[in-house]
Amino acid sequence: MNQLKGNKYGTHRVIEPQGVLTQAAWKIDNDMSKHYSNEIICDVISLNIDSASFTQIEEVCGGDEQKIGEMIMGIVAERGKQQNPVTGSGGMFIGKVAYIGEDLKDRDLKVGDKIASLVSLSLTPLKIEKILAIHKEIDRVDIVGQAVLFESGIYAKLPEDMSEPLALAALDVAGAPAQARRLPKEGDSVLILGANGKSGVLCGYEAMKKVGPKGNVVGVVRNPKQVEALMELGVYHKVIVASATEPVSVLEAALAANDGKEYDLSISCVNVEACEMSAILPVRDGGTVYFFSMATSFTRAALGAEGVGKDVNMIVGNGYAKDHAEITLNVLRENAKIRELFDKKYV
Repeated sequence: MNQLKGNKYGTHRVIEPQGVLTQAAWKIDNDMSKHYSNEIICDVISLNIDSASFTQIEEVCGGDEQKIGEMIMGIVAERGKQQNPVTGSGGMFIGKVAYIGEDLKDRDLKVGDKIASLVSLSLTPLKIEKILAIHKEIDRVDIVGQAVLFESGIYAKLPEDMSEPLALAALDVAGAPAQARRLPKEGDSVLILGANGKSGVLCGYEAMKKVGPKGNVVGVVRNPKQVEALMELGVYHKVIVASATEPVSVLEAALAANDGKEYDLSISCVNVEACEMSAILPVRDGGTVYFFSMATSFTRAALGAEGVGKDVNMIVGNGYAKDHAEITLNVLRENAKIRELFDKKYV
């Protein structure tokens, strides 16, 4: 068994082009017979494909599950990782630890532990032997395969007080609710696009707690049938109906829901393109726009804000924030309605 030590960030797995990290690489080495002293190898149970990525793949394949599976297998075979060549995004996995390198033996982890990766599949060496099932409604793919976590890679042990699919559904978007707790302050107004999705609901819950009774958390959905259920869930003060691809309509409805005032913060949780300006326009100068969505074009966001004269702070949707896994799982522990929703919708 080869016990060579690899680079902390995984550059020893880069095939082309040389000199970049694995996320930026076109192709990486997914040979699981190579055992490095500072890697963890997992037997993968399921992939949770990033929502923007899965939506794009599903559209290209016309919703055909066999074609979706073939496309995913093709991407991984070609690139050594699940990184959608159009969106650039990946997702995350849950699996069972199969190998722990000698340099990582001091971690609170043992072979056989079930974990969720908290780093993107777009940088994770992955080998798929077989696809067992595709769950289109929740962007999940059950597989037989293996994946590598580098020394720098973060992960979470799956909790014992909830099912694996439930934990996976929540951890898939763990960065969002952590930021929704961090960014607003008491009394702020917050606008959340993609309010009905996993990240939107979790963000709404954390934002409501943070802004308090004097704040205003408004969700944006495209389907009017979603409004009643979201209001019953108690994660928004108000829910408005508008397409996030139509920024003027969003602006008008959003301002009407906030007494005509611009917002302190907007959070974009959409899974389609061309929604940048709907997140930017309703925010006041000096306010903050958090783009959690991986469908975001940061070129469009930067030039669009400039074009309408908006002096706003724009934050890239980093999927990692300190304690984000525990924050997200605690939402499910604290709120029985959200947990029931996730059990019904995503498990």
